[in-house]
Amino acid sequence: MFRNQYDTDVTTWSPAGRLFQVEYAMEAVKQGSAAIGLRSNTHAVLACVNKANSELSSHQRKIFKVDDHIGVAIAGLTADGRVLSRYMRSECINYGYTYESPLPVGRLVVQLADKAQVCTQRSWKRPYGVGLLVAGLDESGAHLYYNCPSGNYFEYQAFAIGSRSQAAKTYLERKFEKFPESSRDELIKDALFAIRETLQGEKLTSSVCTVAVVGVGEAFNILDQATVQALINEFEISSEEAPAAATAAEEAAGDAAADQGGAAAEEEAAPMDI
Repeated sequence: MFRNQYDTDVTTWSPAGRLFQVEYAMEAVKQGSAAIGLRSNTHAVLACVNKANSELSSHQRKIFKVDDHIGVAIAGLTADGRVLSRYMRSECINYGYTYESPLPVGRLVVQLADKAQVCTQRSWKRPYGVGLLVAGLDESGAHLYYNCPSGNYFEYQAFAIGSRSQAAKTYLERKFEKFPESSRDELIKDALFAIRETLQGEKLTSSVCTVAVVGVGEAFNILDQATVQALINEFEISSEEAPAAATAAEEAAGDAAADQGGAAAEEEAAPMDI
């Protein structure tokens, strides 16, 4: 993107019908570290990549607890995400105090979208430069929403935002049909595999990702590093056993067929080893 005469004010329309300041805010989301969300009928999982500015600093938090039944993962300007998560937390507390029941996820998302939309209509404000994946559970089941800096919001079965998120989207598009019936552990497994797709060859460890879960009988919680690392080790072992079993079966058919079958098995396993 480049500067032009129509991008100095968020309230100035271009002749093509575009608000460039809003588009720049959406570009900030694409530059942030990847965040992924997916849901089943009973659970929702959020995962994100931990990225530190230098080896001497710690990473910034990308997943925030809003209430016992709602959490958010962010991509973009972390400071904006922190402010919005505090706003969401206040709305949940006020609703619970007034009505003595949890705030429905959809209603909170609409209030958040309205707050973001105001910033696209005031010349003395700027759009929030952060995208939020809102995961929650209410009486109608598990939900996953994406809130855009433009004020739009969408509900998804699975979604990914941030840098290199297209690789994760491709993985989720291949698997999403089984998500509604997936168990808690299966959702976490797919979330970790999707995160690994965004790392472009970097080894997946618990230090480079954060995972959070909310579901039936389970309040929103962020998994500790030891638990995440144990799950990563378990899933990588199971993914390595499949090619080995396929190779053994091919050897029984003959030496020549075994060589060809082993090569085919390696090619199929390659995307999962990235």
